[in-house]
Amino acid sequence: MNNHLFKPIALAVTLALAAGSAFAADDNFNMSELSENISPCNDFNGYVNAKWVAANPIPADQTRWGAFNVLAEKSRSEQHQILEDAAKNAAHAKPGSIEQKLGWYYASGMDEAAVNKAGFDPIKPKLAQIDALKNGSDVVNFLDASFNEGQPYVFTFGSGADFKDATNQIGFAFQDGLGLPTRDYYFDPKYKDLRDAYVAYIAKTLQLAGVDATDAKKQADQVMAFETQLAKASLSPTELRDLDNEYHFVSVADADKVTPHFSWEKFFATSGVNVGKGFSLSQPKFFAEMDNLIATAPVSQWQAYLRFHTIDNASPVLSDAFQTNHFDFHKKTLGGQPQQEPRWKRVLAEVNEGMGMALGELYVAKYFPASSKARAEQLVANIRESLRNRIENLDWMSPETKAKAIEKWKLFLPKIGYPDPGEWRDWNGLTIVPDNYFANASAAAKYNYHYDIGHIGKKTDRKEWGMTPQTVNAYYDPSTNTINFPAAILQPPFFYANGDDALNYGGIGAVIGHESSHGFDDQGSQFDGYGNRENWWTKQDETQFKARTGKLVQQFNDYSPIPGKPNLHVNGQLTLGENIADLGGLNIAYDALQTALKQNPKEADEKIDGMDEDQRFFLNWARVWRGDSREKTAELMLNVDPHSPAKIRAIAAPSNMPQFAQAFQCKPGDKMVRSGDKQVKIW
Repeated sequence: MNNHLFKPIALAVTLALAAGSAFAADDNFNMSELSENISPCNDFNGYVNAKWVAANPIPADQTRWGAFNVLAEKSRSEQHQILEDAAKNAAHAKPGSIEQKLGWYYASGMDEAAVNKAGFDPIKPKLAQIDALKNGSDVVNFLDASFNEGQPYVFTFGSGADFKDATNQIGFAFQDGLGLPTRDYYFDPKYKDLRDAYVAYIAKTLQLAGVDATDAKKQADQVMAFETQLAKASLSPTELRDLDNEYHFVSVADADKVTPHFSWEKFFATSGVNVGKGFSLSQPKFFAEMDNLIATAPVSQWQAYLRFHTIDNASPVLSDAFQTNHFDFHKKTLGGQPQQEPRWKRVLAEVNEGMGMALGELYVAKYFPASSKARAEQLVANIRESLRNRIENLDWMSPETKAKAIEKWKLFLPKIGYPDPGEWRDWNGLTIVPDNYFANASAAAKYNYHYDIGHIGKKTDRKEWGMTPQTVNAYYDPSTNTINFPAAILQPPFFYANGDDALNYGGIGAVIGHESSHGFDDQGSQFDGYGNRENWWTKQDETQFKARTGKLVQQFNDYSPIPGKPNLHVNGQLTLGENIADLGGLNIAYDALQTALKQNPKEADEKIDGMDEDQRFFLNWARVWRGDSREKTAELMLNVDPHSPAKIRAIAAPSNMPQFAQAFQCKPGDKMVRSGDKQVKIW
């Protein structure tokens, strides 16, 4: 876990831009995919994507399928080949090299016979420790020791930039500990069936580890009651987007007053970390309830809770029986996924969890040429210049606030592809063995936990990456004011080396704009260019901004994206940051396209497959978001995902742009035309 409060704000992308208009249209946009019987002015997503979605059903081992997933599969296939080669050559690789460690890690996971033979033997020592607990003090000692091993329970702890001085890294303790997706799943009547399924899953999980059926049912009820108490004190995903709920700096002594039965001083000493003047006890109400449970819950209830989560957390690296059971609830019951992924994909996911940045080093060397990085850097520069122009020309913002916004803009740090030379992680302290999958996963978890908390008390490194190069995604980090574009996203369908400007700006350019706009969304706008939480707005401008973003909240609240379930709507407040970034990013990219076309008037004047550049710009934006989700996954994502559903993202931002209506000759009253008070303009 690293920088847990600012998990990468995702689904935005970037790649390079080709100059000129020499391209093969059939290689980069198949116009036959358009549905001519659907009006682009009424259902732009259907017009662009309906045929593709119908022809590309969700694979049985997936819960969603679309442009991002296709590219992610390509990346996984490439990583698979790297790990297969590393496994074959591990015995002859340089001792202690990342090639040898990755090869052994992967090979140990692929040795299905050995993993099955071990059963749940690897966690028996941990289960014995839980069995030996006698009182609340024993529980606290167990929690302390477990965190030191990289095995958190109940809450999470890691490093992050101080909200008040982003140049320094401090500790953050954050609520966690629930087995169901959010607190609502414990109380809302509509989730009763899922609660029942969860209790049954807990009981089955315990039985797999040798607990008899009657006792397993009793313990499952205890776990559910325990988590329900935690859920009462937990904040919802929407509430957690409130920055006041993400940072609450306290001294160690004051933290101990919140949790008198849990000593933070001892916790930090056990993990060997010095938090200095204090740390962020981010949700005090939650930690007060944790302390109450330490003081009042029977030790047998703590044992049931810790026992189940020990088994559940370890299941992905235990025998097939545990892996299948884990899949049946977490993926099939919650997400509707019919079929488990093949073993190599599951092992690859574990290797990425444990040594993802090391794998990225090999991935970049094989699949990402330096020329791609150079072209991407130029495109990012073009998009950033467009953002500057839009800020300077806003008609609703005062000169005082504009000056502050430009100051922040100047301090943006773009990071493209992968870490700079000398910035890659050092893996010398991690011991990986050739024949013990569980031991390797455990060693990596401990190593990564201590790597993370080792940042506490040190200066923030803006050049450090929070996402691996092989990840198909991108992110903005407000604590460092950086926009980050991993290598794996820098390729088609987001960028075409021989494609026209419109495709590239409508695809990769728009999502570079998206990440840049995150610096000025409802959260990012509360941080200055140095990463400090600071209000740099005049009161009048802040009121204007909130009024405009409030209209965007309402726009998304009105969307009901799941067919047959009209009462389920997008949560406009939960998704506000991403929706601001989509709207800003698309406008920024459109302006950048117009600048590019002025420099290349020949391309501006020509049509490709009957479509002009403005039309192709919007076509590729929608195509980036093509895809479909299983119904259970779609409903789950509405509750937990800060991103709106892809098919909504395809239409929402364009509907606010007069340029879209002009490009497709749409008229007032068409569904894709928002005008008057309903039209949202922010950045």
